[in-house]
Amino acid sequence: MLIRIKDLELRRLEFNETFQPGAIDLGSEYRQVAPLQTTGRAELIEENRGHKEILDDIRLVGNLATEVEIACARCLELVRQPVTRDFELLYRPQGADKTKEEAAVSKGETEISYYEGDGLLLEDVLREQVLLAVPYRALCQENCKGLCPTCGRNLNTGECTCKETQPDPRWNALGNLRDKLKID
Repeated sequence: MLIRIKDLELRRLEFNETFQPGAIDLGSEYRQVAPLQTTGRAELIEENRGHKEILDDIRLVGNLATEVEIACARCLELVRQPVTRDFELLYRPQGADKTKEEAAVSKGETEISYYEGDGLLLEDVLREQVLLAVPYRALCQENCKGLCPTCGRNLNTGECTCKETQPDPRWNALGNLRDKLKID
């Protein structure tokens, strides 16, 4: 859904959209497994910068809810993760804040995104918001045992038959140092 400046000049835009799994590309690490439901509004905010310079900013306020699949950080089994997020975003025309010299960025400026051309795609906004809401690491269960470092077997499904591997002898000097530090 394209949110166009020309449409926002006439009235604010209310949206209530549903995006089926696969409609929004979340990259290779996440897979949407439930419809993404979003509601909200988009409105035009005219920012007067003086000398007859007016910027057309787009303000988006809304929420989203969906469910994604992500690999467990320990055993790589797929985990279903519910995702809900409220958002309030401000988009400014690309290049509007461009200066010739480097300048410090204020906290307020870090909360502004940019759009190019006629407007912005709601799907792009939702993709970004879903990726921000998904946890960095997910576990299939709190006590996940992970994978065997030797054979790669999922230790949650049973023990492996690998023998205990001996540490690399090049690390012995550090091991001796560790033992000395424990004694002192």
